Amino acid sequence: MQPSDFSPNSAVDLGARKAALEREAKQRAEESAGRSNPYAANVDEATFQEQVLERSMSVPVVLAVLAGWSEQSKQVESALDRLSARSGGHWFLAKLDSEASPQLVQALRVPTAPMIIVAVQGQVMPGPTGPATEDQLRDWLGQVFAALAEQGMLPPGHPGTVEGEPLEEEERAPAADPVEAEAQAALERGDLSAAEAAYAKAVEADPSDVEAKLSLGRVRLAGRVQGVDGEAALRAAADRPGDVAAQCTAADVDMSVGRFEEAFDRLIATVKRTADGDRDAARGHLLSLFELLPPGNPSVAAARRRLTSALF
Repeated sequence: MQPSDFSPNSAVDLGARKAALEREAKQRAEESAGRSNPYAANVDEATFQEQVLERSMSVPVVLAVLAGWSEQSKQVESALDRLSARSGGHWFLAKLDSEASPQLVQALRVPTAPMIIVAVQGQVMPGPTGPATEDQLRDWLGQVFAALAEQGMLPPGHPGTVEGEPLEEEERAPAADPVEAEAQAALERGDLSAAEAAYAKAVEADPSDVEAKLSLGRVRLAGRVQGVDGEAALRAAADRPGDVAAQCTAADVDMSVGRFEEAFDRLIATVKRTADGDRDAARGHLLSLFELLPPGNPSVAAARRRLTSALF
C-alpha cells in the first residue's frame, strides 16, 4: 500500500458531524432501496464498544478508518463493501469516520487514513494504511484469516477465508419507516430543518423510539453548530467563563467532534460557578446533551453523578 493522502490539518472541523450525518443518510437510503451491505455499519465513539469489540467476540470485524474527503478512502471503502457483501457474514465491516471521531482515532493510534484494523476476540490488530485495490485487500485479509484459523481464534464454522457461503440465518435490514425515509432524504439534500421536523414527528408518534430521539438530538446539534467558528467559540468560552451562552456553544462544538466528556465537564463547571437562571440554563443544556448518547452510556452516567455533586 502507498502513503496516504490524510490531511495534516488538526483544526476543529465542524463539517465532520455533517459528513457523519450524510454518511448515515446514505446508508439508510441504500437500506431503503435494498442495495445496502447487510454485513456493514458505520460506527463512532458511542457504538464502537458494541459494534466492534463486543461483536468481535463472535465474528471477526474489519474496521475501516476513513476520511470522508479522501478519494483513497472512498476506493478502499467500496472495495471492502464488495468483499464483505460476498463474505456470507463470516466477517463484519465497520466504518469509522476519522474526522467525526477524532478521540477514538487517537485512542486506536491511527497514523493516517484510510487504515484497516482487524478486531477478533475483543482485541484489535493494526493493519495496512493508504490506498489499496480489491485484490490487495482480499489477499491481505486472506492471510490474516488463515493465520487466525491456525491460532484457533476464529469462531466454529468459519472458513478461514475472505469470501464464503452465506450464513443460514442472514440478518435482513428492516423495512424502511416512511418518517425515517423522509428524514434521511432531507439529510441527503442538506436540509437539517426538514430532517429535524421528520424526526420530531417520529418521536411524537412513538416517545419510546430511542433511535428517533438520538437522531433528533444529533440533527439539532448539527443545526446549532452550522456556521459556528469552532476555534473562536472555544476561545470565547475560555475568555468568558461566566458567560453561559458561550459555554453552551463551546459544549456544542465539543460534542460535534466527539469530545463528549469535555462538553460535559465544561457545563458542570458552569453549573458550579453560576446561580439562579444562569445555572438552570447550563444544567438544562447539559441534560439535552446527555440525550445525544445512547441510554446507559458510561460517560453520561459518570457526568450525571458529577452534576449531582455540583448541584448539592
